[in-house]
Amino acid sequence: MASGISAKHGLLTTKCSVFHSLQRKILPHAICIQRPTEVKCLRASTNSTIESQHNEKYCIDIVRSRDYDGFVSSLLLPEDARRSSLALRAFNVELAQVKDSVSQKTIGLMRMQFWKTTVEEIYRDDPPVQPVSAELWRAVKKHYLTKRWMLRIISEREKDMEDRAYRNLQELEAYSDNTQSSLLYLLLESLGVKDVHADHAASHIGKAQGIVMCLRATPYNSSRRKVYLPMDICMLHRASQEDFIRGSREQNVRDVVYDIASQAHVHLQHARSFSKNIPSSAFPAFLQTVVLEDYLQRVQRVDFDVFHPSLQKRNPLIPIQLYIRSWKKTY
Repeated sequence: MASGISAKHGLLTTKCSVFHSLQRKILPHAICIQRPTEVKCLRASTNSTIESQHNEKYCIDIVRSRDYDGFVSSLLLPEDARRSSLALRAFNVELAQVKDSVSQKTIGLMRMQFWKTTVEEIYRDDPPVQPVSAELWRAVKKHYLTKRWMLRIISEREKDMEDRAYRNLQELEAYSDNTQSSLLYLLLESLGVKDVHADHAASHIGKAQGIVMCLRATPYNSSRRKVYLPMDICMLHRASQEDFIRGSREQNVRDVVYDIASQAHVHLQHARSFSKNIPSSAFPAFLQTVVLEDYLQRVQRVDFDVFHPSLQKRNPLIPIQLYIRSWKKTY
């Protein structure tokens, strides 16, 4: 009886082995067969990854071409905040280039409205299909960024569509605070920094950056017969808009540049006065001070001649200087 059972067991085993062997020959890839739903999920995941990479590359490219100093500064941020920083800078670039890229104010205002709507949709978890919007949404979800700072940047850029000179230095500072300082507040949030002293420093650095950007853009704007320098300082030194449009290097024009550059320097000094009370984790957000300091030193060397050819060239040592400042953990 036992031998019979053993024989039957052996026969069954043999049959099973033959069956599995035939199955492998007939369906050699049966083990790899996936259900339709699994294939769809795999494709969706792949497409999502490709789209995410495309969005990131778009932001990198636009920041590298339009805000090179900001691009290099972002590369020196901790890896956890780097991608979000590039998204924020890409957002800032998109807004900044509206004014120069439209021929009619109405079109510019429509674009600003698009970004206002976009920000609202981002915070509703429904961002539009656009690379910068998608990257911003990712940054908001990751770092819980404050919506108010984004809307503040848009509103101030929208007001700037008026395309007129600043009435006084305080107006230029207010514009700089609402745009550049707001961007720095967002960068601090992406670094996980919530500190009142860091916010004070960011406010002063943002104002200094806005003032320096206004000076740096003067030759370009003058070539387009546009002058945005504060009118009160121009009037104080009897420098007309025509002087700047002609690219004058007279002393009164230099005096205007000196007064404006001096105010940027004051803001940098104020920002650095907070350095002992600021957590070191905030310092990467302030690396732009290297670029501001470099321009102010160069404009001083040419006796505040804002039209000097050397000021129109990028300093090739800036990336090295940024790296050293990053390594020293100072600003």
